[in-house]
Amino acid sequence: MAESSARTEAPRRIRTDRPHTARIWNYWLGGKDNYAVDQEAGDRIRALHPGIGEYALADRKFLGRAVRHLVAEHGVRQFLDIGTGLPTADNTHEVAQRLAPESRVVYVDNDPIVLAHAEALLTSAPEGRTAYLDEDLRDVDAILGQAARTLDLTRPVALVLLGVVIFVEEDEEAYGIVRRLVDALPAGSHLVLSHTITRPDMPDVDAAVAFWNENGTPRLTQRTPGAVARFFDGMELLPPGVVSCNRWRPDEVGAGGEPPAEVAMFGGVARKV
Repeated sequence: MAESSARTEAPRRIRTDRPHTARIWNYWLGGKDNYAVDQEAGDRIRALHPGIGEYALADRKFLGRAVRHLVAEHGVRQFLDIGTGLPTADNTHEVAQRLAPESRVVYVDNDPIVLAHAEALLTSAPEGRTAYLDEDLRDVDAILGQAARTLDLTRPVALVLLGVVIFVEEDEEAYGIVRRLVDALPAGSHLVLSHTITRPDMPDVDAAVAFWNENGTPRLTQRTPGAVARFFDGMELLPPGVVSCNRWRPDEVGAGGEPPAEVAMFGGVARKV
């Protein structure tokens, strides 16, 4: 069963004259929901940082591994996925319901092109439920109020924030938003979060983000690995902690057992105790 609170006329809000991060991400992942302006910007960014497509893919695969782990090992059956992005293969509900068809997922995004696709593509298995909310990450009360129509917020929920807190520039505001969301969930809930990092040995990432912030929308904010780890303060981090997304419980390792090369997208999963 699928539900939606999206009642605005999305096409009127979609701009095709400027590149947009959701569409560029879709382009890097091999999707078709993008325009020439997004492809051009994506190629320019990839020229500055050739590995950008790899960490887009790493972030997506991190989502799948995290959801599978939470469903199979921790019995999670409810997900609140904020900053959904454009629907693609192996969305949160597809991964969860493959293992537990009764899983319930609420997607939240305020991107108009996401809105245009969500109702058609984010459909649920008959045993479970999905819902789509057209809300901004900053509107915590609105998100929680509407999510409660689909999720039982007295029972554990996995809060998924992949590559979305990067759009909140002020640190204290960003930490405050995540804290308010986590505080509203019961013990046994989990936080799944990823974030673009800045680090001295990855200057090409800084150059790519600077180009984006001059030419695209919305603006991105990088944070250090330590600053990303701060989002999990007060929670019980699951091993291996906050690491490069492709190093979080990877499905494959090198022939000698070495981990994959790091990408500039770090993430982690933590349990609320």
